[in-house]
Amino acid sequence: MRTAVVTIIAAVAAAVSAVPAGAATVPPPNDAALRGAISGLPSRETTGALVRITGSAGAWSGVSGVSDVRTGAPVRAGGRFRIGSTTKVFTGVMVLQLAQERRIDLNESVQRYLPGVLPADYPPVPVYTLLDHTSGLPSVDIPGLTDPRWVLEHRFEHWSPRQVLDTALRHPIDFQPGTAQKYTNTSYVTAGMIVEKMTGRSYSRNLRERITGPLGLCHTYYPEDDPSLPNAAARGYLDVDGDLVDATEMNQSIPGAAGAIISTAEDLDGFITGLFRGRLLGDEMMSRLFTIPDVSTFNGGGPALYSQGLMRIVVNGMEVWGKTGSRHGYSSGMFATRDLQRKLVYSVNPTTKSSDGQPLIVQKIAAAAAS
Repeated sequence: MRTAVVTIIAAVAAAVSAVPAGAATVPPPNDAALRGAISGLPSRETTGALVRITGSAGAWSGVSGVSDVRTGAPVRAGGRFRIGSTTKVFTGVMVLQLAQERRIDLNESVQRYLPGVLPADYPPVPVYTLLDHTSGLPSVDIPGLTDPRWVLEHRFEHWSPRQVLDTALRHPIDFQPGTAQKYTNTSYVTAGMIVEKMTGRSYSRNLRERITGPLGLCHTYYPEDDPSLPNAAARGYLDVDGDLVDATEMNQSIPGAAGAIISTAEDLDGFITGLFRGRLLGDEMMSRLFTIPDVSTFNGGGPALYSQGLMRIVVNGMEVWGKTGSRHGYSSGMFATRDLQRKLVYSVNPTTKSSDGQPLIVQKIAAAAAS
């Protein structure tokens, strides 16, 4: 791999527009910090990166590394990437919309809407607990996280949501629903099943009609069983015993409603902007997006991080809401301050999939974006 110099597409410091009374003023993007955060690519750990910052406090955009290790072509700032668990925000919004339409009751049990799916000895699991990860449902039990060979050998297989759930539901429930928080894909695969059951329409059609169509997101879609990634920002690679194996093409039916969506930086910016401006949800459901349950994390004892659809983090004193995502060869995220002074979308290409999906470069990007 040849050494790549960070390419800055645009760096624009914009004047801060009117800020709501009492809101802290966010500084303009820190050009030097952001350049430094994505410098030194490609490396063995990360082949490429793109960062997009917008908002009333200013804009910045940059890429680093390569989109293809064979050709050395640069990362494409406008290209698509796998957004992984950022998909959960889209799924959460769909469920909240159904509640808003009085088609489901968030306090009712999953068992009411999906009879026979959960084991008979499980307690009632309220639908809202799926969204804030307090359901107690055990984690999906598939070796993809720890075994890259398994991932590559099974990369084109189709898994139904029920098959994915069954790998988790053969285990006892982790805790009484609503009493702790444990992040799992299981809850959101289940939520996706509820969306399809209660609408009689596919997840992809719900995505188009409820979110991407109304917001004009032309490059965001649910790939079903299509393993391709057209117009990719960068190809994704897995490190297998020191060899980089191209893992760009891969069926995403295992993560499904918990992590399969494909998008672009511009579209994710448009999604979080429209969401925070109330274009998708009314006041009651919006409040759920920004309310963290008063529970501790399961087996960790720390404070809960997730609301019914988003996660809250504070970096350098700046509070932002959004979601991270990780698929093999891709790690991404979208975050914003509630007043949209600062919006951040990023996609990087790590060669290993860590247990929390966050390579070191993501921590650097987050710190630079909040500096």
